Amino acid sequence: MRRKQILNVVIIYLCIFFAGNAASLFLYTAPILTFKRVIRKESTEEFSCIPYIIALLNCLLYTWFGMPVVSKGWENFTVATINGLGILLETSFIIIYVWFSSPKRKKLVILMVTVVIILFGATASVSCFVLHDHPHRKLFVGVVSLVASIAMYGSPLVAMRLVIKTKSVEFMPFYLSFFSFFASSLWMLYGLLGHEFFIAAPNFLGTPMGILQLVLYCMYKNKKQAYEEPNNVDVENNGEKPTSQR
Repeated sequence: MRRKQILNVVIIYLCIFFAGNAASLFLYTAPILTFKRVIRKESTEEFSCIPYIIALLNCLLYTWFGMPVVSKGWENFTVATINGLGILLETSFIIIYVWFSSPKRKKLVILMVTVVIILFGATASVSCFVLHDHPHRKLFVGVVSLVASIAMYGSPLVAMRLVIKTKSVEFMPFYLSFFSFFASSLWMLYGLLGHEFFIAAPNFLGTPMGILQLVLYCMYKNKKQAYEEPNNVDVENNGEKPTSQR
């Protein structure tokens, strides 16, 4: 009877694990539709690049967290692989954003990406050359990754502010909000079952943030407001009207 209970827990754990990876894959690929629109219109419009930049930092840190240099052996190998894919996708989105954004936005995005690279480089260097055992490396990288994850799940506040202001969900896609909620819920369960604090903890914020986005979407999805060029509000430039593209 005891063995059967353990087997059931293991099966549930594995199901949540694979479902979490699948949900993360959908989350990382969800912006493809947004960037198809950016390419088609040759304009970033009111879409913010902040969530993609913070997601890049998050993916870099959790890929490093899952590597044998930090984690013991390959215990978090799949965390590294799914976030490694996230690095490729987020980098692609940022490149497209920079290509089609205004000169002022280009400078801001490049500056933010530079900060991300410096932060990741500093974290990797300290964990490699200053800390010399897995527990301390895992603790250090885990804490930094935790802060980055909290920032990632908080970054949609930029889009949510715009939704409330314009009463339109045009720039907060449903599929991105849904998969954010779905992935964070599953990874929270995975972290709790596997006693991985640094995987579970940020998702305690990610799950309610995802719910809040979905609630906002339901509130404003039928209140379609025409996008008027004279009233454009650039959420990254303190309310200034965006300049011409490229």
